[in-house]
Amino acid sequence: MKTKFCPEKKVVQWLIIFAFCFLWSVFSIPTGAQTEDISALKDRVGTLLEQNKFTEALPLLEKIAVAEPNNADIQYYLGYCLFAKAIGTKDEPVRRQLRVRARGIFLKAKELGKKDPLLDELIETIPADGSEKPKFSENKEANSLMEEGEAAFTQGKNDEALRFYQQALASDPKLYYAALFAGDVYKQKNDFANAEIWYQRAIAIDPDIETAYRYSATPLMAQGKYDQARDRYIEAYITNPFSRLSVAGLTDWAKVTKKNLGHPKITIPTNPGNKTDDGSAAWTIYQSTRAVWKLEKAGKPSDYFTKAYPKEAKYRHSLAEELDALKIVIAAVKKDAQVKTLDPSLAILIELHGKGLLEPYILLAQTDQGIADDYLLYLKNNRAKLRQYVLEYVIR
Repeated sequence: MKTKFCPEKKVVQWLIIFAFCFLWSVFSIPTGAQTEDISALKDRVGTLLEQNKFTEALPLLEKIAVAEPNNADIQYYLGYCLFAKAIGTKDEPVRRQLRVRARGIFLKAKELGKKDPLLDELIETIPADGSEKPKFSENKEANSLMEEGEAAFTQGKNDEALRFYQQALASDPKLYYAALFAGDVYKQKNDFANAEIWYQRAIAIDPDIETAYRYSATPLMAQGKYDQARDRYIEAYITNPFSRLSVAGLTDWAKVTKKNLGHPKITIPTNPGNKTDDGSAAWTIYQSTRAVWKLEKAGKPSDYFTKAYPKEAKYRHSLAEELDALKIVIAAVKKDAQVKTLDPSLAILIELHGKGLLEPYILLAQTDQGIADDYLLYLKNNRAKLRQYVLEYVIR
């Protein structure tokens, strides 16, 4: 599935969203193995990172990393600050070297046991050779302003960065990341009202990118507005359920609010038995229906697949196939007079179908690469159903 992904430089903003919840536990609490000098350095680094002065924190982190080479958190922040320094570096060969080194340190942090969705995204964001990803905008003026804004942001010059982002948006009114990053600057300044305004501007520019929904939830969480934050995290999740970060946002909300997350448990047996009083024998129809969809004729997809996807020349597992197979099972169970007590999986399946939420269940809980290819089109026309499914069945 082709999903929209932000230009790599947006990662500068990610640290602020994910890191501060445990920042001081890493940099402010000395252990018995730490010298007083290292403890003081950690205190100073913690302050600099809180002020998003990444380039200023870098040489201090270099010293701490020498003293504690196996500290996964230190390696993580060191890599991040190297990455931030690369953004503000004009010399292309030097910039590439910094990015290569940052990626290597991120990999080391992962090997040392660091687990964070952001770390995985950072590793994937930077090619092994340190090459650049796409620019912010084809508009040269807007792109240049964004570069200047990012360089200012990594140095903690928030007001200067904000000015560049706003000028970039004026130059290119469709520049999603200009509005998004402006919102981040306001959030960094604890001006949550203005942060919300700019996040909403980003959402209005492109509602099919999950980032602004997720970022806008952070100020709401900070203010204890958990229901509103939940709704933003849900929007982020249904906009791109295949993103580790959108899943992590909803997961973090659930931890804070002590909610459980999980899809309804529907077990589709590989070899259905002959039991008739609970309806489970109907699963044999599921298997036979899917077999018909897979059947090829003279090297071409089946009539079922071709009718549902006339523009596709090659079979794939699809939403239409899965929906057809499950609906036939439901119809068979409802007609079976021998059924006395429904199998639990069939009971929830019938309930979902009755509420019109079978497609969201398939797309979010039973997806694979083939089914994922149908997601964006379904999202475009059925966002409300996806939202309802998450509210009623995923959050418990």
